[in-house]
Amino acid sequence: MISIIIPVLNEAQHIRAVLSHLTSHASPAHVTEILVVDGGSTDDTVAITQRFSETSSLSVSVIPSEKGRAKQMNNGAKKANGSVLYFLHADSLPPKQFDTFILEEVAKGHPAGCFKMRFDSNHWWLQFVGWFTRFSWRACRGGDQSLFITKQLFFEIGGFDERYIIYEDNILINELYARKTFSVIPHALTSSARLYREKGVWFVQYHFLMIYCKKWLGADAEALYQYYCKHLKGVPKVAVSSSNKPKEIFVDR
Repeated sequence: MISIIIPVLNEAQHIRAVLSHLTSHASPAHVTEILVVDGGSTDDTVAITQRFSETSSLSVSVIPSEKGRAKQMNNGAKKANGSVLYFLHADSLPPKQFDTFILEEVAKGHPAGCFKMRFDSNHWWLQFVGWFTRFSWRACRGGDQSLFITKQLFFEIGGFDERYIIYEDNILINELYARKTFSVIPHALTSSARLYREKGVWFVQYHFLMIYCKKWLGADAEALYQYYCKHLKGVPKVAVSSSNKPKEIFVDR
């Protein structure tokens, strides 16, 4: 059984769509629950989720958490009842029968992985980038593709590294690649290109590449976060602690 874990902070514009999509394209025989882990939303995210849960064919629950996507996802994992965890962004829509594809992959002996991805944009570069996510190359990975992982392996690794306010999903994926336990399911998840639309495709792509290079050259969690704040988010710089991702301290990428 799969536990779907969605970290949120002020996602009122997207949460109903993703919950509707999940309940329309998954089977209660495969998905035991959807856990919406809220980092302190000040909009209607929680209220919308609670109203949705009243008529949902799947169990939908809200879990309060401290801000920070790594911390929120770790808290969701601790509450999860399923033997397979599926981490999903609130603005990403997995393919039809995603639950079947995940369980089939686990049954093949692949305890972790993701879907290939396409952006909800016709921009040629974003389509080009999305096309490359079908390959198993480490450089083609990112949290926007979602992540499935067995609960046993997740806790064996230690979950998401809460020191990282950004890049936390890549840190975990790096560990999975090192263990040779990562697979890419050849069905496309659709991810929002909202940051690219807001900031500009080339601007965002350049700075994401710089963050990737900085990490490869040895930059620590705080250095990556400060760079993101300066060039992409425009939020006040704070010292990295055990929290994660801003909109204050939660980053939507």
